[in-house]
Amino acid sequence: MQAGCAALGIAPTAAQHDQLIDYLQLLLRWNRAYNLTAVRDPDEMVVRHLLDSLAVLPHLLGERVLDLGTGPGLPGLVLAIVAPECRVRLLDSNGKKVRFVRQAVLELGLANAEPVQARIETYRPGEKFSTIVSRAVAATDVLRVRETGLLDTPGRLLLMRAHHPEVDAAELPTEPFTVHRLQVPFLDGPRHLIAIEND
Repeated sequence: MQAGCAALGIAPTAAQHDQLIDYLQLLLRWNRAYNLTAVRDPDEMVVRHLLDSLAVLPHLLGERVLDLGTGPGLPGLVLAIVAPECRVRLLDSNGKKVRFVRQAVLELGLANAEPVQARIETYRPGEKFSTIVSRAVAATDVLRVRETGLLDTPGRLLLMRAHHPEVDAAELPTEPFTVHRLQVPFLDGPRHLIAIEND
């Protein structure tokens, strides 16, 4: 964990490091009963969940972050831990995953993270977000948030993907975008980030 953070150029405080480990242990416990993630090996979780989420940190814009389809809190909970200056909304329609995220927020004492159970199509919180990030939702669904008014100006829409978006034409936005190759320590295989600016 520490070596991975160092490779990413991220230096969590001792308290943040402990929170990340506590989050992982909580995820392992809940996963046995609720099947929140297909990844079950703790070492693999560090790489595929924690370090993968942390790789997005330098690309955040502003302090109001919306994590679309957060699942068990990825990447939003991890970002909330290491970036306490950000206010992170964790959105998912799956009840058991939101219940886990609520418990994690409570146990970790994260005052800057707010879980919400709602569908992307109907979520209208009455505020805008400077960064909207998604790790698991289909690109076509995430791109639709541009029409909802959820993204602020300036704002940034971030889609985390394993493959380069050119592999799947459906992943390609019609508006201008930038693709960043994410270097996730100890991860076999590429990770990419599609970034769309709302100027």
